[in-house]
Amino acid sequence: MQRTYELMFIVRPDIVDEELDRLISTLETQVSTAGGTLKNAERMGKRRLAYMVRGFQDGMYVLFTIEGSGEIVRELERRLRVAEQVIKFITVRVDEEQKRLSKIKALRDARVKAKPAPAPEAAGSEAAPATA
Repeated sequence: MQRTYELMFIVRPDIVDEELDRLISTLETQVSTAGGTLKNAERMGKRRLAYMVRGFQDGMYVLFTIEGSGEIVRELERRLRVAEQVIKFITVRVDEEQKRLSKIKALRDARVKAKPAPAPEAAGSEAAPATA
């Protein structure tokens, strides 16, 4: 079953760009060879961490949006665990949330279409306030 996941990982801040490119391309090929599709690979840049992780205050953030099965995600997580450059990662399944949000949006749109449009008021029907 094809599901949508977001995989965010934080890489050491002292990593060379070529090494980061190599890591990202390795993970991309792993997704494609396992039968999944990588919808988006976004580099979010260097950011400050909320707390020290493995002795680092900063990290390079990378976000993958993956469509595939749970086996693909398990393999990617295994590779991230053993990768020396990766200091932290998290995977979130987002397809259920997207389905829920699209259902809410459809209900809202149905309510908006069901409401009658307000009738325009005539300009001359308003009476001037009486002053005494």
